[in-house]
Amino acid sequence: MNADLVRPGSSNGGTDSRALYLKLFSGEMFKGFQRNTIARDLVMKRTLKNGKSLQFIYTGRTTAEYHVPGQSILGNDEKAPPVAEKTITIDDLLISSAFLYELDETLAHYDLRSEISRKIGYALAEKYDRLIFRAIAKGARQASAVSMTNFVEPGGTQVRVGTTTAHSDAYDASALVNAFYDAAAALDEKGISSDGRVGVLNPRQYYELIQQVGDNGLVNRDAQGDSRQKGNGIVEIAGIKIYKSMNIPFLGNYGTKYGTTGGTTDAGVASPGNTGSFVEVSNEDARGSVTGINNNYGNSTDFSKSCGLIFQKEAAGVVEAIGPQVQVTSGDISVVYQGDVILGRLACGADFLNPAAAVELYAGASPDAVFGDTYPDNVTTT
Repeated sequence: MNADLVRPGSSNGGTDSRALYLKLFSGEMFKGFQRNTIARDLVMKRTLKNGKSLQFIYTGRTTAEYHVPGQSILGNDEKAPPVAEKTITIDDLLISSAFLYELDETLAHYDLRSEISRKIGYALAEKYDRLIFRAIAKGARQASAVSMTNFVEPGGTQVRVGTTTAHSDAYDASALVNAFYDAAAALDEKGISSDGRVGVLNPRQYYELIQQVGDNGLVNRDAQGDSRQKGNGIVEIAGIKIYKSMNIPFLGNYGTKYGTTGGTTDAGVASPGNTGSFVEVSNEDARGSVTGINNNYGNSTDFSKSCGLIFQKEAAGVVEAIGPQVQVTSGDISVVYQGDVILGRLACGADFLNPAAAVELYAGASPDAVFGDTYPDNVTTT
């Protein structure tokens, strides 16, 4: 009789009674990752196989000249265009895991696996975005990789928000709009394509724009009332599509910084209270000296003035050796421990590519300084 027992988790009546459950979990983890990462599709993404790093090639500009009758054409005398390279190295395996006790799963009145899978996806996505956004901010402070005499390409840009030394300027809607137009002009002047330009602000900056400048054409007028209520009404500023994220480097923290005493250190924003352990995260060191990190994403002190990013897809690259995956124990291991270890994993590395395509917004009297690897130390130019 047991041979006829129906196991809903088996595939086509197979012997593995959890086969379909594993696939369901995997799908939930991917949903959690995809819904919470925005940076992955906004930069250059490459897949790496059989190697530890990936090479990106830069080609600088060349010159035009008039031909002299009878003279052979053998290329220009300056040996242009110059070529440079940049390599991005894979960091160590990034994981997020949880142990699910079988009895807990039996007694729970909700789907534990689905809930845990989403949280694992959130954790990976949060780290993924933070590293990429730091890499973009890093690039905005760099010179170009192509630095041959008389053929130097443009580098990154830092744009001040507001005119005072106070961090609270970061939330001034009019100052933000002006900064976006300044950034757009800088990208135009440096020859960066207008296709795919985006800006990323923290949520309070984003909502401040909706409240204060909706009458200036920033909010879609076809759905203005509904959009403003939902908080997703901003279309673009100067052709730059705007996103909001709690994972951008912001005044030495991630996403937000509270404090209303004024001056040059506080953002002029009152804490909503009870923010928990994952909001206003600071003091995170993501330099190459940290175990597991093989690129240099900087320390929190490197972003004490940073308050937003504007960039085009060429600004940074992310290299994936292992895309978002899920693994679950089974068989004898599950019997011994009466439960499963659920693991989400990812192997990637990120760094800036074309500094000219990156703009960092900052508040205060002066921008943050260059940090970490700088050109030409990590490139080869010929």
